[in-house]
Amino acid sequence: MASSSSSSLPAAWAAAVRAGAVAPALRAAVWACLAMSAMLVAEAAWMGLASLAAAAARRLRGYGYRWEPMAAPPDVEAPAPAPAEFPMVYKLSIGAACALTWPPDRIIIQVLDDSTDPFVKELVELECKEWASKKINIKYEVRNNRKGYKAGALRKGMEHTYAQLCDFVAIFDADFEPESDFLLKTMPYLLHNPKIALVQTRWEFVNYNVCLMTRIQKMSLDYHFKVEQESGSFMHAFFGFNGTAGVWRVSAINQSGGWKDRTTVEDMDLAVRASLKGWEFLYVGDIRVKSELPSTFQAYRHQQHRWTCGAANLFRKMAWEIITNKEVSMWKKHHLLYSFFFVRRAIAPILTFLFYCIVIPLSAMVPEVTIPVWGLVYIPTAITIMNAIRNPGSVHLMPFWILFENVMAMHRMRAALSGLLETARANDWVVTEKVGDQVKDELDVPLLEPLKPTECAERIYIPELLLALYLLICASYDFVLGNHKYYIYIYLQAVAFTVMGFGFVGTRTPCS
Repeated sequence: MASSSSSSLPAAWAAAVRAGAVAPALRAAVWACLAMSAMLVAEAAWMGLASLAAAAARRLRGYGYRWEPMAAPPDVEAPAPAPAEFPMVYKLSIGAACALTWPPDRIIIQVLDDSTDPFVKELVELECKEWASKKINIKYEVRNNRKGYKAGALRKGMEHTYAQLCDFVAIFDADFEPESDFLLKTMPYLLHNPKIALVQTRWEFVNYNVCLMTRIQKMSLDYHFKVEQESGSFMHAFFGFNGTAGVWRVSAINQSGGWKDRTTVEDMDLAVRASLKGWEFLYVGDIRVKSELPSTFQAYRHQQHRWTCGAANLFRKMAWEIITNKEVSMWKKHHLLYSFFFVRRAIAPILTFLFYCIVIPLSAMVPEVTIPVWGLVYIPTAITIMNAIRNPGSVHLMPFWILFENVMAMHRMRAALSGLLETARANDWVVTEKVGDQVKDELDVPLLEPLKPTECAERIYIPELLLALYLLICASYDFVLGNHKYYIYIYLQAVAFTVMGFGFVGTRTPCS
């Protein structure tokens, strides 16, 4: 009986196809995806060329802004006041912040502790007291609630009287470790160029070789900095603030309306509003700040949901404001609306999943629908090559990067739609967990660390497993009855969904 039922499924599908119930809708989906693919590859090519032009220009004339080395600051123990050229700066972090080279009477280290764990709060407060005992001007601040999350903490932090005396704010998340000369390298751009509101530096990853997932993350983020941030800075003096490892002019923050908690991307929100006020941004890729990548799959999923959903939600909230803005050129408004938001924050996450994980596998079961070779092969190959060019040391990982990114596209599409439609989950905020030195001290993790999903049910991801089943059906149908020969790719993608669905990715951490 079961055999009869299972054998009737291909026949039922074939009957539906012959009846013409599937092909027209699928054909329309194919051409919609091809149109979006063309937009995406054109945007990638444009950014790639712009970033290469920026690199060439930088070799000839630097970053195009005035920069002069700052005078050596007085000795830390010296009682004399610092020269007037050193403006007041406060920053958010602890360890490396206290080692920054800057006159001690011209810097305030502000630690904003929004943690909910009393033990962690106690440790942070004790560390701050220890630094204070060494005559470091450090302030430990906590709130009685977590309203607005990071944006709320930043807004509250800047309301303190001592913070209002500062002209600039350098922002670092707790896992970021700037070099001691960070301010000496970044501040001259702000001091000598009054139109610059933000100097953003590049992230460097101390744990990128922990597992395959962190290596893939490094590839994607390196492309983001080398291409997206570099081209935006060079062509438009605008890019999205990365939320950390950057220095802001306080007057620009205030003029732009301060930190807002209406989305989960308060950093991008502020950057867009400041840009609409005419402020310029500068990305300095030569300055790098050490940081940590999330090494567990669950943490990475939460992070990507927040970033993708928040950006799409911000697009929804600010599109009309950008259109009606009178302070910037049409060229910049076009860049913000089309390139920065529409193509990269809406089209990219939706297309990747819809085309490569739904439409192509489904077309393998519909012989009447054929995908042109330029859309099926040439465009994805071009995008892959453009990424590989900027990651020459990771070319051997490109097949894994493609499969991994296609799986993550499912989450990014859901997040993008949640943000665009402003669903109940649009403002979900889950802190990205990072394991710190635990990875180095306690784990010996190979490229692909097998977890034990039976030990913890939360390591089994049902959506990934359902997609894997769908892909296996499509691939098997194409292998046995189809004529498209897509099954090799679809089988590989099904394996990727299965591996990630059972949690065989990332590092091993205790169940919470």
